[in-house]
Amino acid sequence: MLPGSNLQQKLTNLRRQAEERDAQRRAQKSGHPYIDLSALPINTEALGLISKEIAKKTQIVAVDIKEKKLFIAAADPDSFLVKELTKKLKSQGFEIRLFTASLSGLSRAFDFYRFISERQKQITGKIEIQTDKFLKLKEKLVSVKNFTEALGSIDFLNDELGKIFEIVLFGALVLRASDVHFEPLEDRVKLRIRIDGILHDAFENFGRDFYSRLLSRVKLLSDLKINIRNKPQDGRFSISFPDKKIEVRVAIAPSEFGEVAVMRLLDPEVVNLTLSDLGIREDDLEIIKTELKRPNGMILNAGPTGAGKTTTLYAFLKYKKSPTIKIIAIEDPIEYHLEGIEQTQVDEGAGYTFANGLRSLMRQDPDVILVGEMRDKETAEIGIQAALTGHLVFSTVHANSASGVVPRLLDLGVKPSSIGPALNLIIAQRLVRRLCRFCKSPQETNPELKNKIEKFFDKLPRRVSRDNFKEIKIYQPKGCLKCNNSGYLGRIGIYELLLNDPEYEKLLINPAHRDLSSRKELEDLILAGAPESAIERFALNQEMVTMQQDGILKIISGFTSFEEVESATGSIAWQ
Repeated sequence: MLPGSNLQQKLTNLRRQAEERDAQRRAQKSGHPYIDLSALPINTEALGLISKEIAKKTQIVAVDIKEKKLFIAAADPDSFLVKELTKKLKSQGFEIRLFTASLSGLSRAFDFYRFISERQKQITGKIEIQTDKFLKLKEKLVSVKNFTEALGSIDFLNDELGKIFEIVLFGALVLRASDVHFEPLEDRVKLRIRIDGILHDAFENFGRDFYSRLLSRVKLLSDLKINIRNKPQDGRFSISFPDKKIEVRVAIAPSEFGEVAVMRLLDPEVVNLTLSDLGIREDDLEIIKTELKRPNGMILNAGPTGAGKTTTLYAFLKYKKSPTIKIIAIEDPIEYHLEGIEQTQVDEGAGYTFANGLRSLMRQDPDVILVGEMRDKETAEIGIQAALTGHLVFSTVHANSASGVVPRLLDLGVKPSSIGPALNLIIAQRLVRRLCRFCKSPQETNPELKNKIEKFFDKLPRRVSRDNFKEIKIYQPKGCLKCNNSGYLGRIGIYELLLNDPEYEKLLINPAHRDLSSRKELEDLILAGAPESAIERFALNQEMVTMQQDGILKIISGFTSFEEVESATGSIAWQ
């Protein structure tokens, strides 16, 4: 870059910074919060509600929409033109939230109007479901076998493509599938669906020509490029019922025999789960509630993809939600929309990453922040600084156990001196299938197993009350129509909690029972770069109940089976 152009860039940046400071001052005077549009993703659905001509004339732009709540940024929210426009939008049923923005920020937002005309020419990205049609199919598609038979009876040459696609989606929804997989083979295409975390073969005889047409329809619905076949593409569309809307996230990638397509079905009922619905034991739940009441610090949730981490953190947000505090979430992508919580989505292509998005959101003075994932050093360090400066921060980390989170943060390059003071609680979790309540059958408990269980109870922390497990009943899967003959219906979480709290003894039933470690001990371990095994010893001394122990307690309570717990945590280590 030439010296002159470098100087020009610096001057431009200085002008922009001055404009943002001016907008912040105007926001304080007007009482309408400041918003930084320099890196904020713009929702084109919201943008299109106000024409480009009116937006430029009034210096106003609609940046996001959630249900009927419309988020609007303006250079002067108190101007006559802005008031008239918002009055008109309110008459159309919108609830308006006004923000103050800089002129350069608005100018960047206006650039997004170029996408509007293109999007309006495309398919709307929505499938409307007629309730009566859905209910009729629901009576027929009660099992994977019925679903396979229904697909096998289709005349793929003459039947309408849209009808066939509907049957695929209907069948997946009826069977409570979380995702649908189309997998091309050499001479045909296989359909598989995932139910309660397990993949099932649903149909293996889709012709390649038919699949090509079906895939083109999926791409159109998802706003993806039909002619791109050698690169991965991600998109989404929605399935609209009269009483709810299900988002479908689409991921398409090239493979040996064609393009693989995965459609993930995001049912909004998932985010209606409360803390008590998650399957967390009462003693662990009391610890979590205590930590959620703290005004600052960090709560991290660990586990692999598909372990239910986001659902748990959403339940935390719902528990914290209040008119008196501001909650902001930055995610990649936004899977579920939460009422009363501001959500923003990472856009790597536009340079809007977790790190710079989080830095921008910090200027909006949130009380609680959800960061979708601590995936790099910069994001982790900004999140930790937020926790140290008066914010309560939730996030996820890819680690196998609670004790593995600290080494993971150190591997990312986070300063050891920052981790200990910021950290309040680490949760690790897995999902196991829940035994079907309609058909689960009692399992005979032999003397050897009873003896193992008694010794298991003797080694548990005292806060796990034996009174809650007086009658030991172990069940095994059987199978019925309700659970698709699998013996399982739904899933439940198993958890372990590593608490970093100087007042930990207040959360224990018998604080004198063990030699409790202090917060300083964990900080010393972190500063010394202690391995995962040392962190685990600390956690066990702090009376942590491991995921496997929690799983065994859920077996004894009749929720799941030994096979499920072992599939998630390994062979049962009774000793």
